[in-house]
Amino acid sequence: MKTVILCGGRGTRLGEHGTTVPKALIEIGEQPVIWHLLKIYSHYGFDDFVLCLGFLGDQIKRFFVEQKWLNADFTLEKNSDQPLLKNSETLENWRLTFAETGLETNTGGRLKKVQKYLAGEEMFFVTYGDGLANIDLDRLVEFHRSHGRIATLTGVHPHSNFGIMKLDENNFVSEFQEKPVMKEWINGGFFVFNRKIFDYLEENSVLEREPLERLARENQLVAFPHVGFWKCVDTFKDNLEFNRLWNEGKADWKVW
Repeated sequence: MKTVILCGGRGTRLGEHGTTVPKALIEIGEQPVIWHLLKIYSHYGFDDFVLCLGFLGDQIKRFFVEQKWLNADFTLEKNSDQPLLKNSETLENWRLTFAETGLETNTGGRLKKVQKYLAGEEMFFVTYGDGLANIDLDRLVEFHRSHGRIATLTGVHPHSNFGIMKLDENNFVSEFQEKPVMKEWINGGFFVFNRKIFDYLEENSVLEREPLERLARENQLVAFPHVGFWKCVDTFKDNLEFNRLWNEGKADWKVW
């Protein structure tokens, strides 16, 4: 079962980091976030990846391979002779297909462009290249199979971006809570799709808009509730928080 990783977007909220380094290569504990993501999937035995490249995609290729392969789509396996690995220890047992999906292509369009690499796959994972979680991927697949619909997304409770305060009946401040977990659900990525998803995608679809909205209207989209750890590298502060958790031994996404 293959995993598609959407890692072609721009890190607009990462400041200077987002203009010089792709989000997927933002480091957590001296390894890029995409390495952590691949480790999560491979822990459950899912080792075959399709990376949807775009903005600064050459840097993602360069992390794994020698420069002469940077201008083409290619598949990289640990025991293959070509392309040449920069660091064989980095690759582990992964099979990586690097696909150039365009600088400005939207998320659904990127998925549509890699359809050819998913031939023969009746279902497959899709996720974002900047989010980590301690999700049980075996349970996710079992859940997807159980409901028989086209699409599963993982629903998560995010932390508020702000601390909140509570007021009593006289408007006196009674309590402060530092960035609590919100009660609402959001789309946390970690999708499982059947092949029929491609019938909902066009050349430059925004996956999170018309395709998912249409699937929801047709009762073909089901949420897998995940109440464990989930966090994305969206801002520079997120990057600092990830590294703090890693350095303090509190990296809950580290399931391997």
